[in-house]
Amino acid sequence: MSKLLEGKFALVLGIANKWSLAYAIAQAFSREGATLGLTYLGDRQKPVVEELAADLNVAAILPCDVTKDEDLAALTASLQAMNRPVHAVMHSLAFANREDLARPFLETSRAGFALAHDVSAYSMVAVARAVAPVMTEGGSISTLTYIGSTRVVTNYNVMGVAKAALEASTRYLASELGERNIRVNAISAGPVKTVSARGIKDFSSILDSISSRAPLRRTTDPAEVGDTAVFLASDLGRGVTGNCLFVDAGMSIMGV
Repeated sequence: MSKLLEGKFALVLGIANKWSLAYAIAQAFSREGATLGLTYLGDRQKPVVEELAADLNVAAILPCDVTKDEDLAALTASLQAMNRPVHAVMHSLAFANREDLARPFLETSRAGFALAHDVSAYSMVAVARAVAPVMTEGGSISTLTYIGSTRVVTNYNVMGVAKAALEASTRYLASELGERNIRVNAISAGPVKTVSARGIKDFSSILDSISSRAPLRRTTDPAEVGDTAVFLASDLGRGVTGNCLFVDAGMSIMGV
């Protein structure tokens, strides 16, 4: 039985550690036969990504700071030098200053607002522009979002606004890249115990609430997010673009 991503090359951006959703997605991609390219941010993160890559089908580990245009240009050049098309891209990048998540949204600093949007939303546009030239056979670009983009989630603050921009960017990219047979989608994952998520004040209470209120009466398993990413990257998702798929144990349908 053939694997869903057999013969495909997938680029995954955003693996920070073994708890990252990006790592769960990379594991799922590798399991389904994809060859991977991984990126890392700075020399400090490189050995962490290299260690995690040991158990995956990785062909390249490339540096990339998405806030630097020269790094994105170098990423394009590195991918072109591999002389193989990229079929799937997973964008799993977000950042906001801890203090902007700990105080009221009204008190968000101008610099903090700009930083959150640069890393969490504009980077999707920049990455899409960087990889489009090597997606010569079409394919899939996916990103990760959260329901805090459309509903107020206590303490999510500026990150929720940045995720709203990310989701809008996904739709505009889907419209423009569709003629190249490149699909662009977002996965809205339920809260998962990642290192970055723990930066949100009272995060544990959010998890407790979901365990009691979500239709499936549990929180999201990272492997479920990985499997959804596989679907979008595979031919099974060939008709899906410009969408936001919820993988959150059903929490998104619940009211007050």
